[in-house]
Amino acid sequence: MNAADKEELPAKPIMSLTIFGFTVRLSFSWIFLAILVTWSLAKGYFPTHYLGLETFTYWWMGAAGAVGLLGSLLFHELAHSFVAKQQGVPFKNITLYVFGGVAQMEEEPPNPKADFLLAIAGPLASFTLSAACYLVLQAGYASNLPLAVLGIFGYLAFINSLLGGVNLIPAFPLDGGRMLRAGLWHRTKDIRHATRPACLAGVVLGFVLMMVGIFHVVTGDFMVGAWWFILGLFLREAARTSYYELVARIKLERATIRNFMTSQVDTVSPHLSLEQLVEEHVYRSLHDLYPVLEDSRLLGYVSTKQITAIPRHEWMHLTVRDVVVPCSAENTVDMHSPATAILSLMNKTGNSRLLVTDGEYLAGIVTLKDLMKYLTLKLNLEEGVR
Repeated sequence: MNAADKEELPAKPIMSLTIFGFTVRLSFSWIFLAILVTWSLAKGYFPTHYLGLETFTYWWMGAAGAVGLLGSLLFHELAHSFVAKQQGVPFKNITLYVFGGVAQMEEEPPNPKADFLLAIAGPLASFTLSAACYLVLQAGYASNLPLAVLGIFGYLAFINSLLGGVNLIPAFPLDGGRMLRAGLWHRTKDIRHATRPACLAGVVLGFVLMMVGIFHVVTGDFMVGAWWFILGLFLREAARTSYYELVARIKLERATIRNFMTSQVDTVSPHLSLEQLVEEHVYRSLHDLYPVLEDSRLLGYVSTKQITAIPRHEWMHLTVRDVVVPCSAENTVDMHSPATAILSLMNKTGNSRLLVTDGEYLAGIVTLKDLMKYLTLKLNLEEGVR
């Protein structure tokens, strides 16, 4: 997360759609992966395992294999999502990246059992899909299906078994790492103490993969080495980030919004013209967001980002009321809410600044910058004492 003191939105994916009630986002990295997978299957995998086909056939087999890989990753993550929903874990969305998929949850599972069930659901789904593809492959041989079709199902059977097997490695954030954490959590009764060794295993595994990548580069296999190195770096950083996010949530559980809320806020009237807003407030206070109050009641906010999108000559004719963003569940948080609700809402919406309300009235503003400063001080002081 970026601690910059401004509104931020998550990077837009290639596309976003809803499947079985779950939001699925496809990362831009998938453009690169789709091209790479199609090329490697068409030029390497399929010509090696299925001889004698035409070049064009290998290319459409490669494209079908890339689509099948995308579907396999989605099937794996949907299994996690269904179990998360059954276990009552608030769910954000599924994002498919270049190295796989992530079922993003707003909170940690409530207990070790839920954590274990959620983790094992993905590998079981992949093994099930692999078995189904293998059965179709065998039936296809008996039915004399075209070799190209058989090749695609053979590849999907292999890739899903690989996906399930790799995810069983006991290194967080892989599913096996979550299963390891669930076991340690059950024994220690402390999710933080259970997460630390599981994440450490992920860091170590990432380092090993990076070393494997360097070895391949040194021995002349640059492309393979680069992939191993990037994969290791990705896994290492994901493991470290997972642990720090958990610690942040634990520290926030004992905090209140008042700990990092700014109560002295520069507010504006909805009757101000945009030109007055800029001259009398923006150029003096140098803020980029202003709560809008009418008769002491909070209407919403106006930001400099909105004003810059409006032609300069229209500022004197438009008022704050014309551009005010009304209060909603995405930009406000009640001052009596738990502090963890702030982090969850910021992660969910991408907003780094939220209005804090007390009923219909403004209590203050909380920013990601102040939240991160509070967490940094708390970690430095409390962890340093130990």
